[in-house]
Amino acid sequence: MTEKAPLQILVSNDDGVAALGIDVLETACKGVGEVTVVAPDREQSAASHSLTMFRPLRPIKRNDGRWQVDGTPTDCVVLALETILETRPSFVFAGINHGTNMGEDVLYSGTVAVAMEAISAGIPGVAISFAGRRIELIETQLDWIRGLVASIVQVDNFPPETLLNVNLPPVPGNEIRGIRVTKLGRRVYSDSITRMKDPWGRDIYWIGGGKSSWSGDEDSDFRAVANGFVSITPLHVDLTQYDHLELVRSWNLCG
Repeated sequence: MTEKAPLQILVSNDDGVAALGIDVLETACKGVGEVTVVAPDREQSAASHSLTMFRPLRPIKRNDGRWQVDGTPTDCVVLALETILETRPSFVFAGINHGTNMGEDVLYSGTVAVAMEAISAGIPGVAISFAGRRIELIETQLDWIRGLVASIVQVDNFPPETLLNVNLPPVPGNEIRGIRVTKLGRRVYSDSITRMKDPWGRDIYWIGGGKSSWSGDEDSDFRAVANGFVSITPLHVDLTQYDHLELVRSWNLCG
């Protein structure tokens, strides 16, 4: 009887190759297969789906066996699939992100972009984020993460062009109440630009911080996480608003 080849898993992130989150995710994934880590050499949060186009990239294999790349999260996936990996992975896992990726955050997230690049290549992608500031708590959630990874890789009807966006609640593992399948909530930012002066008195602007407010139904991702549940949201790459195709055609924009 021929022995079945081990499952191949690619792991990446946007917090950098040395982040705590990727340590925990690598450990969880090693429970179900052979893991290759290819990640940015520094934090690339909010890099979204950007590619490095105007300079060369230099992947370096570290002493711990991980690959670090002086580029974006998407660069890491492209390099892994086309040059680094000898065997095409069966799954790509991204994270664990140091912070939430819910609502409109998914449009900016480098973590989600890793999973999105995976499904662009026809490989199931999963993005995992920790929705809190005490990142050390994810180590207490390892059993939950292991179980989730083990369950996902057993799915034999993973839908094409769909990624799973997972958010872990900001609580110790023994306080997680379960898992909920959710939809995206809405997040509105305000006062997110800080105006400052450089040493020469010129205006400069810092994007980030400010205030945010959430809205959404009871089955929204942020409500699940706020109530202590793991949120899993299936996201589709096709952004077409099909309900409005006929409306836009009726505008007769093409003459």
